[in-house]
Amino acid sequence: MNDYFIRALRQEEIPLLSNFLYEAIFQRDERNLLLREVINQPELSAYIDGFGKEGDHCLVAECDGKVVGAVWTRIMAGEVKGFGNIDAATPEFAISLYKEYRNIGIGTNLMRSMLLLLKEYGYKQASLAVQKDNYAVTMYEKVGFEIIEELEQEYLMLCKLK
Repeated sequence: MNDYFIRALRQEEIPLLSNFLYEAIFQRDERNLLLREVINQPELSAYIDGFGKEGDHCLVAECDGKVVGAVWTRIMAGEVKGFGNIDAATPEFAISLYKEYRNIGIGTNLMRSMLLLLKEYGYKQASLAVQKDNYAVTMYEKVGFEIIEELEQEYLMLCKLK
């Protein structure tokens, strides 16, 4: 595995978040993928629309000059709420990596780095929603998230930032 490093998203890289939002969608059937346009639905586009405002945070993993993964948080408690919305003070996570960079620890490092950043900003907790059969559930638990609610197809998870 090539070396990588984690850094803040640059202003000019914000458009990359649409790629990572699509990659973040858990798709069970690799032969029957959702069309990319699915990210334009309000409940998904809320994760990236107008990104960069106060309270938005994003870290990326860069490898050989290419951004290969991103973790970002924002509070989505307005008209369109995030799938992992807890309240108007809790940032919600989104994370994804390009397929060839998954399962080698980059996602775990991105998550841990973002949790530290949120702690520095004084947040008390962070949340996320994840499909029950998504392999990432284990990683989320490993970095400190706990299942607080079981929905029909997904878990609502919370991480206390002590």
